[in-house]
Amino acid sequence: MTLERFTDRVVIVTGAASGIGRATAARLAAEGARVLAADVSVDALETAVKEAGAGAAPGAEVVAHVADVSDEAGAAGTVTAAVDRWGRLDALCNIAGILRTVRTHECDLDTWNRIVGVNLTGTFLMCRAALPHLITSRGAIVNAASTSSFFGHPWMAAYAASKGGIAALTQTLAVEYCKEGVRVNAIAPGSVTSGITQNVEFPSDLTKEESKLVRRIMSPTGFGEPADVAGVVAMLASDDGRHMTGEIVRIDGGTHA
Repeated sequence: MTLERFTDRVVIVTGAASGIGRATAARLAAEGARVLAADVSVDALETAVKEAGAGAAPGAEVVAHVADVSDEAGAAGTVTAAVDRWGRLDALCNIAGILRTVRTHECDLDTWNRIVGVNLTGTFLMCRAALPHLITSRGAIVNAASTSSFFGHPWMAAYAASKGGIAALTQTLAVEYCKEGVRVNAIAPGSVTSGITQNVEFPSDLTKEESKLVRRIMSPTGFGEPADVAGVVAMLASDDGRHMTGEIVRIDGGTHA
C-alpha cells in the first residue's frame, strides 16, 4: 500500500541527519511531503537528504537546512526557511535530541545545560516559532519525548528531565491551541537502534547490581528500528491522527508494559 498523506504539505523535521529524525524525513518524503530537514551535522545531513530524496514521491522535495535548534535565532530561522521556500507550514516534527549517561552526582552543569538546551529548550523554541504558521494551516506538532519521561532510567537525569519536560510541554500546548485547530502529540521511544542509543556508554565501573538496572530498561522483544518510530510520527502528523492531541505514544517493544 502506498500512502500519500502529505502531498502538497510542508513539514519541518529536526534531527534529520540520523536515527529517528532521518527515518522520519524519508518517510514523509515518501508520502509526498515537502520536507525541510534540519540538523547541525552538515555531512550526515547531506547524505540523509540525498537518501530521502531518492525515495521521495513525485512532487515531494527534501531540502537540507543546517541549524542548532537550541539557539533562538537558529530555531526561528529554520521555520522562516521553510515558509519562505514553500509559503506555508503544515507540520513540525521535533526529533532533535542528545543523550549523555553519567552518575548524577558527577554530572557537571555544562552537560546538564547542553542536554536540556537541545532537547527541551530546542523543542520549545521550534514550537514557538512554528505555532503562528500552524494556526493558519491548522497543522500538527509531533515532539520526541521518551520512555525516560515516565520511568526511572539510571544515569540519565538530565536527559530524563528534559524528556519529562517535553511530555508536559506537549500536553500544555495541546490544550492551549486546540481551539485554533493545532494538534500537539509526542512519541515516547525506547529500545530503538539510533544514533543516540548506539553512542551511549554507561559508566565503566558499574557493579554487578548496577548492571541489572541496565537490563530493566531493555525491551524483551529486542531493539526496534528508527523506521518503526517514523511510521508513528507520520500517522500523528497526518490526518489519520486528526482525533488525537495531547497524547504521548509509547513505542518501546513492551519494555514498560
